[in-house]
Amino acid sequence: MKTNILGLPVKESELLVKELNVLLSNFQVYYQNLRGIHWNIRGKRFFDLHVKFEELYTDAQLKIDMIAERVLTIGGTPLHTFDDYIKNNKLTVGKNISNDEKAVHLIVHSLSDLLKIEREILNKSAEINDEGTNSMMSDFIAEQEKTIWMMNAWLEEEL
Repeated sequence: MKTNILGLPVKESELLVKELNVLLSNFQVYYQNLRGIHWNIRGKRFFDLHVKFEELYTDAQLKIDMIAERVLTIGGTPLHTFDDYIKNNKLTVGKNISNDEKAVHLIVHSLSDLLKIEREILNKSAEINDEGTNSMMSDFIAEQEKTIWMMNAWLEEEL
């Protein structure tokens, strides 16, 4: 079995790069959704949500960079065009969302879809002992599960 400079199998790493690029594409869509709801949110909860959505899109922007750098680290090239992002997207695209509950639902569903992709990557990276990718996915998953819990708690409050 041929390995790369990191000691990871080349063929399996190439497959992992494809999966990471799918995650990268979906994070880009998630990021843009967050920007849109940040800009367009209206209503009595505007001040709280406007700040929260900015916090979330800033975090997403950092994760996008981490994913792209991981792709480079394991020998791939990160996708970087909107065309590629749309082709690989699995998330709902939010457009002109100004209602608080619709915005939070979009976040919850987007994070749930991102978790599915991340768990697939976690399984594949574990198979080849890629601890760098494992660690990153584990951190993303733990943080996003907590965000989903918090967003769902907010939604229950409103019912």
